[in-house]
Amino acid sequence: MNQRYYSLDVFRGATVALMILVNNPGSWDHIFAPLDHAEWHGCTPTDLVFPFFLFAVGNAMAFVMPKFEQEGTAYFLKKVLKRTLLIFLIGLFLNWSPFVMYQNGQLVPKTWTWINSDKGISGIRIMGVLQRIALCYCLAAFIVFFGKGKWSKIIAAALLIGYWLLCFGLGNKADPYSLAGYFGTAVDINLFGTPHVYKGEGIPFDPEGLASTFAAIVEVIIGYYVGSYIQKKGKSFEMLTTLFIAGTMLMLAGYIWDMFFPINKKIWTSSYTIYTSGLAIITLSVLIFCIEFKKTTGKWSKFFDVFGKNPLFIFVLSGFLPRVLGLIRWVDSVAPDGTKLYTTPFAWFYNHVCKNIVGTDLRYGSLIYALFMIAFYWLIVYILDKKKIYVKV
Repeated sequence: MNQRYYSLDVFRGATVALMILVNNPGSWDHIFAPLDHAEWHGCTPTDLVFPFFLFAVGNAMAFVMPKFEQEGTAYFLKKVLKRTLLIFLIGLFLNWSPFVMYQNGQLVPKTWTWINSDKGISGIRIMGVLQRIALCYCLAAFIVFFGKGKWSKIIAAALLIGYWLLCFGLGNKADPYSLAGYFGTAVDINLFGTPHVYKGEGIPFDPEGLASTFAAIVEVIIGYYVGSYIQKKGKSFEMLTTLFIAGTMLMLAGYIWDMFFPINKKIWTSSYTIYTSGLAIITLSVLIFCIEFKKTTGKWSKFFDVFGKNPLFIFVLSGFLPRVLGLIRWVDSVAPDGTKLYTTPFAWFYNHVCKNIVGTDLRYGSLIYALFMIAFYWLIVYILDKKKIYVKV
């Protein structure tokens, strides 16, 4: 990406760093509220990570779309479909990894489905973060490429309004926007089967399900148009002022829509798309002002920059490595009843190092562990950057 838009690199890198921070606490039971997702309706700083990343995907698309248009439809289809398939399959690979698991104290192959003694039939989750990124990238690219300006904006608006109508019309009449009343759960269960749907909410429900992907697509489209506008206007106060005003208006529009269609990350409501897009534009505007106008770059910007140069690789590694190391376990202690309590490398580091750095508030130990993880993965991407190694699909 041109140095002129270095702020976009920093924005993407900061988003990846925050993603690692919130995805790798020492303990999920001890997290500061801003570093946890909203329980249902609402939006915490953690709930900004994923939409900001999709927004950054749209920014990047703005820089390659002119080449797609120049090379023609066949070239566009080949590049976009190939990238979509690769990212989706990498996401599925991550869900399936490390391909073996412990059952009754023994390592066994992790098959497509298996019998879980206390949960019935379990299976590999089909959807996920990377799968959503792949679908949003693909569909947004198609809309922008074939929509040609006005039509792409009309389609984006139709997706947001149409998704709202589907949620209201097909959801439980008592509370269509609740966990139990959301219509998209039935779509995922009927299409993928209960064993392959996320169950982290206590019931089968996938926060990256197919239905809620409709509104998420628009996050990429908005990111695309912001990136295009920045290229068109260049480094000018007109560009900066327009972005800041647009971001503020979208954020306020999201707040207003929240009264009718609650801001909710887990079902990715249309109001959530508008609200987070507004915040993303405002954040990017501040970075442009600081970096492009005031030239306040330095070690802080370089820190985030290296994350942004290998975003997909480091995200996959941060999800894959703990799973692999989780296969390495040893007896850490013995319970009073004689039960052996096992630990793993990362768990041992949290329990025997991070928890002991501070006092009795385990949230600090959990945060320190997450910061160590950021430093660890930063060192990896820093070395890759020094060697000019950039993993792309």
